[in-house]
Amino acid sequence: MATVTERLEERRNWWQGLTASPQLTSLIILAVVLAGFSIANPNFLSPLNISNMMAFLPELGIMALAMTLLLTAGEFDLSVGAVFALGPVVVMLLAQQAGVDIGLALLVGLVVCIVIGAVNGVIVTKIGISSFLVTLSMLLIVRGAALYITQGFPLKSWNEPGIFVSLLAGSFQLGPFKFYVSLFWFIGLILIAAYILNWSKLGNWISAIGSNRNAAVARGVPADAVKIGLFVAASVLSGLAGMISAFRISAASPVAGTGYELEVIAMVVVGGTALTGGYGTILGTVVGAFMLRAIRNGIVLIGVPGLAFNIFVGALILIMLVLHAVISKRGARR
Repeated sequence: MATVTERLEERRNWWQGLTASPQLTSLIILAVVLAGFSIANPNFLSPLNISNMMAFLPELGIMALAMTLLLTAGEFDLSVGAVFALGPVVVMLLAQQAGVDIGLALLVGLVVCIVIGAVNGVIVTKIGISSFLVTLSMLLIVRGAALYITQGFPLKSWNEPGIFVSLLAGSFQLGPFKFYVSLFWFIGLILIAAYILNWSKLGNWISAIGSNRNAAVARGVPADAVKIGLFVAASVLSGLAGMISAFRISAASPVAGTGYELEVIAMVVVGGTALTGGYGTILGTVVGAFMLRAIRNGIVLIGVPGLAFNIFVGALILIMLVLHAVISKRGARR
């Protein structure tokens, strides 16, 4: 039977582990952000404003989930914002100008995303070029392709009622709140990503690859195959998010998603995932997604120019990096 001293030691270790958690730091900052904006403007927590925030959150959040897994493996993808635009552009061109069935057009759009992700993954793993350079180049290629095939003009999205519109952009009322079906996509993908990262063999492989690729390979981990799969997942989920957005706003623009790659990486890093690989947190990413969307929305409500958003995001990333570094060093000293 545990003595009083042992129980106190267990509680102290539990508390130290909790305070060393990047997710807790992110949650505290999120609570401060929400409280600050709600005090500055009571309309911040109004049903209308919450509905507005939740309309767009799942789309970037879906992209951030895949980026979390990729960063945990020690890589990242700068082309996701461009894929966000190209996916729906391909779908709408096929459906509206080539007369292709909308279901088949959606499938082709996702296949295009798979190809982009596979090309990124193969070049990074088999040729050995940095993912920064590869995906930066792919960003330019994909964005240029979207602009070229549309001549730079946005396309009207598919507005005929049907199962695909309902599945991707349907909406529903929950009391005074209006939510979109994309919220269910986001929740479902959160559960899948959390299971993969925290409870599956694949999650162990991802973390091992990010921590020490050579050691992971020596233990039989198929590092290249895992990384290629993660690049494909990042592109597919980005294309899916773009299609959801296009159906929701009834427009597919070739410049949609500009800058999203940095915002998504910011969400992941703010949530506590290590930029150097080896550690990722899905809960932290969800918190980071809420935090950045709340900041973007809140600064507008309190009268700060929207163009100042990047200042807040940059400062927040620096603060979180410093806090996480301090927590890691404190944990290492123990």
